[in-house]
Amino acid sequence: MSEEVRNLEPKALWNCFADLNAVPRPSKKEERVIVFVKNFGESLNLDTYVDEVGNIIIKKPATPGMENRKTVCIQSHIDMVHQKNADTVFDFDTQGIEMYVEGDWVKAKGTTLGADNGIGAASIMALLAATDIAHPALEGLFTIDEETGMTGAMGLKGGLLDASIMLNLDTEDDHELTIGCAGGVDVTGEGRYTEESAIGDRVGLEVTLKGLSGGHSGMQIHEGLGNANKLMNRLLYALDSQFDIRIASIEGGGLRNAIPRESVVVLSVLAEELEELEEEIIGLAEMMIEEHDTTDPEMEVLIEEVDAPTQVMNKDFQFKLLRAVYALPNGIYRMSPDMEGLVQTSNNVARVTAANGKYSMQCLTRSSVDTEKVDLALNIQAIFEWLGATSTMDGDYPGWEPKPEAAIVKLMDELYQKQFGHKADVSACHAGLECGILGTNYPEMEMISFGPNIRGAHSPDECVQISSVQKYWPFLLETLKNIPM
Repeated sequence: MSEEVRNLEPKALWNCFADLNAVPRPSKKEERVIVFVKNFGESLNLDTYVDEVGNIIIKKPATPGMENRKTVCIQSHIDMVHQKNADTVFDFDTQGIEMYVEGDWVKAKGTTLGADNGIGAASIMALLAATDIAHPALEGLFTIDEETGMTGAMGLKGGLLDASIMLNLDTEDDHELTIGCAGGVDVTGEGRYTEESAIGDRVGLEVTLKGLSGGHSGMQIHEGLGNANKLMNRLLYALDSQFDIRIASIEGGGLRNAIPRESVVVLSVLAEELEELEEEIIGLAEMMIEEHDTTDPEMEVLIEEVDAPTQVMNKDFQFKLLRAVYALPNGIYRMSPDMEGLVQTSNNVARVTAANGKYSMQCLTRSSVDTEKVDLALNIQAIFEWLGATSTMDGDYPGWEPKPEAAIVKLMDELYQKQFGHKADVSACHAGLECGILGTNYPEMEMISFGPNIRGAHSPDECVQISSVQKYWPFLLETLKNIPM
């Protein structure tokens, strides 16, 4: 299937993308892809360096006649979000991504595609390998672990880069030139609860909520997509008020930066209430499905009888847990009063689990205003502490302050209008980009982010538009051709 992708234009970029996607590269497990990129740079006889945290820097001299232009750092991250559909059999640790072409889109079979940010990384590789593209001196910066902590960007030391301009290739709309982004922080609540035996004649019931659209918890948070953890909790809360249900386990969501698509609970229910309870679940499911028909058309709720659990969550804790999850803010918290259409602050209730006396709730809180980010994180932490959980805040990273008057912004805005006949959308985004972090050690470096159309990032629906790549690539080349002295 990758051969079909390799034959797309521009072939140099797509072949690099196919090569990259053949290498397993989950966040926190980038050892193989680090070696792959390092070997790539060395095979071109270019100055290649791996820093102490695993970022790779590959430097390429300017082409003839471009030696006096400013040096440009082109940056992308090499890790990818690993998500798959429940019925997809795939091992991210050993298998390369199985790609295919459908119309104007490149997709993956039941998994994330890795276009975020593999298309950017492949672009850098194609530039480094090219012999027929005019460009100033280039520094290809491949960072690690962007998706689960941005530890690569945080670990990059000052003094390693000579560039005065950075082109970040991690934006997902080809009409946008991004000049600012949100910061974020991981908020976690976890602890233990006592289990007990449920009393009475009981049966086991497994309830599965699946088929939600999912997606990027920053770029798509404004779309009102269903959150599996919040919807499952809504269902459980309603059942708990009417029936004698006892929770044996909850398994919902996955990575913090992905809007959760699925949640599965196992319940102990009274045999005499089973029929009425199943009817209530069906009714609640129909209501939620109707509410989310536009945003999550594939949503479904499945019910299956299973062996009765021997141990369940104690009743007092179950009462508090359902209310705590209900209270957790999810989605947009505040829109920007200064930039129309920009989400300023949000939270994603990313993961909720409980089993064998242990529970965990994981959120990702984002904001372009650091003080508001902290305020919302403290709000969430207060809920966790009310429950009795141990609450932590980790992985805090700064936002990226927009500088619309920067020379690179003005240059690319003018080039875009000249090349495509209309103005670009120069704006900030609600995703977490690495520019804000990288700028702490390179404060004088001008930065801008752009890229082709990518849809469904962080979900198995992820795809990249072929025609958009064919629009973005010559724009990137034209930008490099026009870098000033």
